[in-house]
Amino acid sequence: MEITATSSELIELGIALLLAGCLSGLLAGIFGIGGGAVIVPVMYQALLFLGVDDSVRMHIAVGTSLAIIVPTSLRSFFAHKRRGAVDMALFRSLMVPVPIGVIVASIVAASISGAALRGIFAAIALAVALKLILHRPGWQLGTDIPGNPSRSIIGGLIGFFSTLMGIGGGIINNTYMTLYGRPIHQAVATSAGVGVLISIPGMLGYIGAGWGNPLLPPFSVGFVNLVGVLIVIPASVLIAPLGVRIAHALTRRQLELGFGVFLLVVSARFALSLF
Repeated sequence: MEITATSSELIELGIALLLAGCLSGLLAGIFGIGGGAVIVPVMYQALLFLGVDDSVRMHIAVGTSLAIIVPTSLRSFFAHKRRGAVDMALFRSLMVPVPIGVIVASIVAASISGAALRGIFAAIALAVALKLILHRPGWQLGTDIPGNPSRSIIGGLIGFFSTLMGIGGGIINNTYMTLYGRPIHQAVATSAGVGVLISIPGMLGYIGAGWGNPLLPPFSVGFVNLVGVLIVIPASVLIAPLGVRIAHALTRRQLELGFGVFLLVVSARFALSLF
């Protein structure tokens, strides 16, 4: 396809992606979200700016986000693990169901519309934001996370919806764990590990789903754009440990409110794009 942006516009785009990488790395460390909730809307706007066809724009934003999340989630996960904050038993129990959900979502992504992807992103982000902002201490589904088959089903759903959103699973997994009484810091740390389980198979799935599509912009491998990956990853990986330090300096309520407000903004942006 033809890209019509001028050299100055491409430089501005590169700067915007670099800043997005810094912000995504910071958020990955603070909230365990992998940064996808930032990367997807930024990538979507960048592709709109470059005139990429609407039928593949959101798919590329999501696929590129998942590719970017791979090293960010790995670094965030190991930083949290060194602090002993990760629930390794829960993480191991999700190592099969989460990737299964990712694979199913990658198959669905090959046929779903860009508008549907934006709608899914907005709806889930809004629901989680309201839960976080309006949360009261007594809002729990139980005193501890249930075992199988419930845990495997939830894990599969986390992988499925996170892959369609292009996120590392922190948005949904944080909610899941805190609704069953887990501390927010443990939920954040474990979510970084879930991001690893989602981002690697998710990236490969989106590459396969978009392979050979004639509407892809230059430097794309399936629905993953290599320019976005190469610009955002270095910044996000370098900044992620700073986010981890911030996360462990904040209170539970500060984390909830900050995450909730951020998600409200992202949800509103994608909801408006549907009209």
